[in-house]
Amino acid sequence: MARVEVEMMTGQHNYAVLRLPGRRFPGVLVQGDSLSALNDEAQRALALLQAGDTAAAEEELTYVANHLASLIAGYVRVLDGAGMPLPFQRPA
Repeated sequence: MARVEVEMMTGQHNYAVLRLPGRRFPGVLVQGDSLSALNDEAQRALALLQAGDTAAAEEELTYVANHLASLIAGYVRVLDGAGMPLPFQRPA
């Protein structure tokens, strides 16, 4: 394990936008419990799809998609605020 200084570009929330040394673009740090909850939702959606319950699977996937879209929107706001380009095409 190595200790490094990172550039923290957000306040303290359930996620943070950080730039590691030597990296052009920042990344998103997601708290472990939030990451686990997203994984649980995705796994439930997969199980529901495999069981043929598409309506319930769609509900679970909507939650996951909305959560990920929220993370990306926050990332875009931070990079826009810092005057940095995005490492991907701007979401619609």
